[in-house]
Amino acid sequence: MKILMVNKFLYPNGGSETYIFKLGEQLTRMGHEVQFFGMEHAGRCVGNHAEAYTSDMDFHGGSKLAKLTYPLKTIYSKEAREKMMIVLKDFNPDVVHLNNFNYQLTPSVILAVKDYEKKTGRKVRIVFTAHDYQLVCPNHMMNNPNTGENCEKCAKGAFMNCTKGKCIHGSTAKSFIGSMEATYWNKKGTYRYIDKMICCSNFMRTKMDLNPVFKDKTIALHNFVEIPDKKEVTKKDYVLYFGRFSKEKGIETLINAAKDLPEVRFIFAGTGPLEDRIKEIDNIENVGFKTGTELEMLIREASFSVYPSEWYENCPFSVMESRMYGTPVLGANIGGIPELIDEGKTGELFTSGDKDELEKKILALWNDKEKLQEYSKNCEENVFDTVEEYTDKLLKIYQGI
Repeated sequence: MKILMVNKFLYPNGGSETYIFKLGEQLTRMGHEVQFFGMEHAGRCVGNHAEAYTSDMDFHGGSKLAKLTYPLKTIYSKEAREKMMIVLKDFNPDVVHLNNFNYQLTPSVILAVKDYEKKTGRKVRIVFTAHDYQLVCPNHMMNNPNTGENCEKCAKGAFMNCTKGKCIHGSTAKSFIGSMEATYWNKKGTYRYIDKMICCSNFMRTKMDLNPVFKDKTIALHNFVEIPDKKEVTKKDYVLYFGRFSKEKGIETLINAAKDLPEVRFIFAGTGPLEDRIKEIDNIENVGFKTGTELEMLIREASFSVYPSEWYENCPFSVMESRMYGTPVLGANIGGIPELIDEGKTGELFTSGDKDELEKKILALWNDKEKLQEYSKNCEENVFDTVEEYTDKLLKIYQGI
C-alpha cells in the first residue's frame, strides 16, 4: 500500500510530527511505501520523491512583505494545491493521511486529491487524524484564552463567535481570519471528502461529532506509546507536576492547593507564564524544563503525579507517560484524561478547577502509602497500544474495514 502523510511541519516540532514519523517508520517496516508532503524547512527530515513542498510560512518571523500575503494564504493556498498534485501524480498513493494542515497548507490539499481522482480515475482514501479541535474551533482548543472558559460556540458551524471572543491571541484581526477560514471551508463542503477521522479520545470524538459533517466519519483511537523497560526504583516523598505552567493547564489551582498543604513536598518540572507564582510557595521546588532520562527518573521516583488541567485535553501524553513509568496519577475529570486513568486502580480523579477537592485528594494519597504502592503496581500492566498494535488498527481504517 502507498501512503502519503500530509503535515504542515516535516521536522521535529511537536506531538503530531512524532506521530507521523513513528507511523511512517512502522508502515515501512511492514512493507508499505510512505512519502510525506508539507512545508519546506531547513530542518526537514522526511519528504517525497518529487521533491515538491510548499514555501515555509513563518508566522513569528519572516519578511514583512511575505506576511502581507499571509491572511489570504492561510485560507486558500494555490501553491499547496499545485505542489500536492505534483506529488500525487508522481507517487500515486492509495491513501492520503492528513494531520495538521490548516493555515499553512490549508484544505486546498484535499481539493488536490479530488483533482487527481478526476484526472486519473483512481480513488484515493482520505484519512484525517485530529490532533486538536481545529475543524470545529478556529483557535483549536475549544477554550477562550481571554476568559479561560471552555467554549463550544463554534462547534456546530457558527465560527464568527471566534471573532466576537477574540479567541486567537486576543486579536480581533487574527480571530476574524480564523473565522473566515473555518466558514469558507465548511460552506464549500470540502471536509465531506474526508473518509475517516481519527480522534485520539472518545471525548474528542463527541466534540467533533457536534459538526454534522463529521458525525458519521469519526472513530476514537488513543495514541500509541513506546513501552519502557521496567526498572526497580525507590519511590521518594514528593508529588510531581510536569508540563507547561499556564492557566489552562490548571497550574494556578494546583499552586493554590499546594500553598494550603505545607506538609506536602511538590516538584514542578516545566516552564511557562505562571513561573513567578511558583517562587512564592515554599513547598514547591521548580526544577525547570526536563526531558529524557532526567524527566523519566523524576516521574519514576514520584509518589504520584498531578494533572490538573482545566481545558478539554485530548489524550495527554503526560498522563500516559506517568502510568507507563509506574507512577499513579491524580487527574482532573475533564476532556480525555479520565479515559487514561483507571480510577481506584492506577490513580484518582477530581473535579477540574475545584481547589478544595484537589487538596483533599492530594492529602489523602500523600498519607496513604499502602494505596499508592498498590496503584503503582497496577500501573505496570500496559493498556495502551504500541506503535505496532496501533498501525494494525490503522491499516484497517486505510482499507475501509
